[in-house]
Amino acid sequence: MKLGKVEFCHFLQILALFLCLSGMNQAELSRSRSKPYFQSGRTRTKRSWVWNQFFVLEEYMGTDPLYVGKLHSDVDKGDGSIKYILSGEGASSIFIIDENTGDIHATKRLDREEQAYYTLRAQALDRLTNKPVEPESEFVIKIQDINDNEPKFLDGPYTAGVPEMSPVGTSVVQVTATDADDPTYGNSARVVYSILQGQPYFSVEPKTGVIKTALPNMDREAKDQYLLVIQAKDMVGQNGGLSGTTSVTVTLTDVNDNPPRFPRRSYQYNVPESLPVASVVARIKAADADVGPNAEMEYKIVDGDGLGVFKISVDQDTQEGIITIQKELDFEAKTSYTLRIEAANMHVDPRFLSLGPFSDMTTVKIIVEDVDEPPVFTSRLYSMVVSEAAKVGTIIGTVAAHDPDASNSPVRYSIDRNTDLERYFNIDANSGVITTAKSLDRETNAVHNITVLAMESQNPAQTGRGYVAITILDINDNAPEFAMEYETTVCENAPPGQVIQKISAIDKDDPPNGHRFSFSLTAEAANNHNFTLQDNKDNTATVLTRRNGFRRQEQSVFYLPIFIVDSGSPSLSSTNTLTIRVCDCDADGIAQTCNAEAYILPAGLSTGALIAILACVLTLLVLVLLIVTMRRRKKEPLIFDEERDIRENIVRYDDEGGGEEDTEAFDMAALRNLNIIRDTKTRRDVTPEIQFLSRPTFKSIPDNVIFREFIWERLKEADVDPCAPPYDSLQTYAFEGNGSVAESLSSLDSISSNSDQNYDYLSDWGPRFKRLADMYGTGPDCLYS
Repeated sequence: MKLGKVEFCHFLQILALFLCLSGMNQAELSRSRSKPYFQSGRTRTKRSWVWNQFFVLEEYMGTDPLYVGKLHSDVDKGDGSIKYILSGEGASSIFIIDENTGDIHATKRLDREEQAYYTLRAQALDRLTNKPVEPESEFVIKIQDINDNEPKFLDGPYTAGVPEMSPVGTSVVQVTATDADDPTYGNSARVVYSILQGQPYFSVEPKTGVIKTALPNMDREAKDQYLLVIQAKDMVGQNGGLSGTTSVTVTLTDVNDNPPRFPRRSYQYNVPESLPVASVVARIKAADADVGPNAEMEYKIVDGDGLGVFKISVDQDTQEGIITIQKELDFEAKTSYTLRIEAANMHVDPRFLSLGPFSDMTTVKIIVEDVDEPPVFTSRLYSMVVSEAAKVGTIIGTVAAHDPDASNSPVRYSIDRNTDLERYFNIDANSGVITTAKSLDRETNAVHNITVLAMESQNPAQTGRGYVAITILDINDNAPEFAMEYETTVCENAPPGQVIQKISAIDKDDPPNGHRFSFSLTAEAANNHNFTLQDNKDNTATVLTRRNGFRRQEQSVFYLPIFIVDSGSPSLSSTNTLTIRVCDCDADGIAQTCNAEAYILPAGLSTGALIAILACVLTLLVLVLLIVTMRRRKKEPLIFDEERDIRENIVRYDDEGGGEEDTEAFDMAALRNLNIIRDTKTRRDVTPEIQFLSRPTFKSIPDNVIFREFIWERLKEADVDPCAPPYDSLQTYAFEGNGSVAESLSSLDSISSNSDQNYDYLSDWGPRFKRLADMYGTGPDCLYS
């Protein structure tokens, strides 16, 4: 008869309860083997009560307290004189004891996984004296396990990898499940493993949980990942056991089981001949289903006619073969190339050599396309020489260029004037002959580097460049001269034959064997009695004194002309003058002063004293000038005289002024044309008292009188004004005069009865002139109608 899960659990609970009761009865009948109990004044007696551990079933769900066991002492006669006391773990809170009978009950549900046992202490006391009749004894209540915990995979979910093509039984990973139930009691914690998902590729060992491959030749390229579900069940997998599951992700790792293969047997690429060296011509790739190091390849050109023109390398990121140019292409020389290229795996697995060679071959054909190229010079650099004495039009050399294309277009030549700014050279456009266009000077520019342009006649945009270095050959066209500007001195007491200067010469020319100069005095100076010249034969010469004693007061400076000749062919010469100053020297021959004027000064005066005398003279002159100036100013009259006023105003005749409001303009013409009568002159150096003058009323008098009186009034006001400047400044004011003989020109007066003009005809001109007719007409309703 088969029991269900619930019935089986009830059966286990009843069996456990029966075992507990049997143990309790055995505890009551047993005797103690512990240490004897001593009481004061009494002889030693054996302990008459003891108990072993009690068993309590966990997870009890009843309503009444669970009976655990009974404590009893032989001293207890059943008359109620003995009292039992319980202490220790869980006493009073979980476990209670009947102090009269010694029965122990559990008041709470117990969980073995939380605490597997409790240690308690029991004591029997005399109820009247409350003294122990038995020594305190310790016992254990052990919680008996039931299968209430399922297995758990604490490390799940799992991930693992196994190489593809692995043989059957290859270990992948081990899974482990734990069960919290008591492994020492029954089968509650005995786990077995099974695979719920993942067949037929993988299997699991029931006892160890080791997952292994179950199929051979699993190919990563077909499927690279599998998801497994593993179950762990307790009770040795029997019915009624609890179970738990976990997932395992198994990834097939790659092995080199796929050789590389080119998708095509041949490739063709077109490239222009103008493609620079190191440019990429093509990219090819052999397909390999493997990944990582197993797909790494190397490419090489094994055959063909382009071995030296092209090379192939591998792109480490894409594993492509990159074909590049090693030499310049020339369509006219070769129009196509054929390459045999091999691709091979770098890491071959010997286990899979039977699958075929792990390399492949393909053919690459490269077609060179023609490009219109610029002309090419026969030489990258032309070196030419010409003498600096060459005449204009002298032929220096010839450059040559040709069109490399099949059309072989004619070429025309020119000089890049950015490299010949001074236009020293010309080139024949057809022949390429270079000639001189100006006189050359090696000392200005010894080498000319010019660029020659060669252009196709049919396509001038195609231009080639050639480089020409023209070296100018030297001729002896520069006379020698002093190496520096010499200016030497000679002491007054110099003896004859004393060396006063050593001179040398330079020459701008560049003779092949170096300069050779000869020195001598000119014919005019050869017989002088003062100095002589000695040629040292080493491109230097020495100047020496010829007589004894020189005097500055007689001659302070000597000019010695020296004749220098070079060794060129033909030789050139020049005359250079050496300046020699006569100086006063100390005992060591060091010049002190070389000024001839020093002898003219008085003997007893120094330079400082002379400067002081000159300063005094200048001071006296300044004082005299100041006194004269002040006396002349005192003689000037203090009364202002207009006749002496010679000031003028600048008049702009093209300025129309600012109208009546312009009070800033000046005009002196009115004063010159008026007969102004002035009063007694007023002193300008005395501040007059301020007088408030009333302006007179102007009457109808002639204009010149009006302006005269108006201006005269302003002058008198300025004289008494302490803030006025010490001179008169004529300024026009806003005075318009008394009127004009032409009277008013306004048309408003024409409407009076005195007007002799009749505007009645405006009414006949139509509606456009109605407004004018109403304003100027004489009709009864024309005004203000």
